[in-house]
Amino acid sequence: TVAAGGGSRLFLRSGMFVVGPESAGAHPGPVCYRKNGYLAVTDANLVLGRVLPEHFPSIFGPNEDEPLDVDGARAAFAELTKKEEAAGRSAEELAYGFLKVANEAMCRPIRNLTQMKGFDITTHKLAVFGGAGPQHACAMAKALGMSSVYVHRYGGVLSAYGLSMSDAVHEEQEPAADLYSYGNPQDEADADPSAANREKKLAALADKCVAALEKQGYTKDEVVIEKYLNMRYQGTDNAIMVQEPSEGAYASLPYAEAFREHYRREFGFELEGRDILIDDYRIRAVVPGSTPAPCEAVLSKGKPIASSTTKAYFETGWEEVPVYKFEDLEPGHEIPGPSIIVQSIS
Repeated sequence: TVAAGGGSRLFLRSGMFVVGPESAGAHPGPVCYRKNGYLAVTDANLVLGRVLPEHFPSIFGPNEDEPLDVDGARAAFAELTKKEEAAGRSAEELAYGFLKVANEAMCRPIRNLTQMKGFDITTHKLAVFGGAGPQHACAMAKALGMSSVYVHRYGGVLSAYGLSMSDAVHEEQEPAADLYSYGNPQDEADADPSAANREKKLAALADKCVAALEKQGYTKDEVVIEKYLNMRYQGTDNAIMVQEPSEGAYASLPYAEAFREHYRREFGFELEGRDILIDDYRIRAVVPGSTPAPCEAVLSKGKPIASSTTKAYFETGWEEVPVYKFEDLEPGHEIPGPSIIVQSIS
């Protein structure tokens, strides 16, 4: 997961738009919290019309009885326009620029976790959560070349919701310096040099994991064991954690074949004739949590009726956009963008 918090502070430094890492925190918070706070990402979303004060409770200010301060946030950006680094930009252009920088800060680690490891990011969906995650999701997906965004209906409290349904997990890992396979085996005795020691160590780690979960009240029959080897080519330091392939996935030395496949995808080549070493043995013991029933496909119901309209700022400037309440939406509704969907927990 990657994030840029709503409290990430905004700066103009040497002609550059800078977002964070300093945070306004909850106290004093962003300018719009009415506590003499700092200009932050939430202020940018507010000034651009992506946050609607009328859908927020009046819990701000020194006495925690006032609404979000739109005028204060606008005044803070207006003050920023007077700086030389603003280069004549308007308050809205500055706020939009800061959001683009915040989005790119989140896109960068996503690229590092996907494209830099050989995955085609355009074939994936962008899953978003958190109170403000969906506000940034569409712009990020566009920047990443992704065509689908998945927003869970409990996205604003997804961490808590997920915890109630999560797996119980215990892991054990042990360092090693074993040879898994020879680059050029001479005879059958060289076929699987680590077999006996490998299975013995993995079994011992599995017993530790099961014992730890049994102390938490689970039974051995509930536990699913996942085996991993941390592997690398002899003479390199790029180790890759490889899960035990499913039975029959590879004809022989399954971990080696899976390792080569991972290595080829991530680096674009493999090292022929090179020994493969084991740096670590790892066991992940899992007691699966509850899984919700799959949703049935529904027919399109077309566009729902908007509860109101508002103005929001995008690349082309201010636009009149419809506002929909989440509780008014039903499966099958299709909403053309740009639009704003408001939800009490987000």
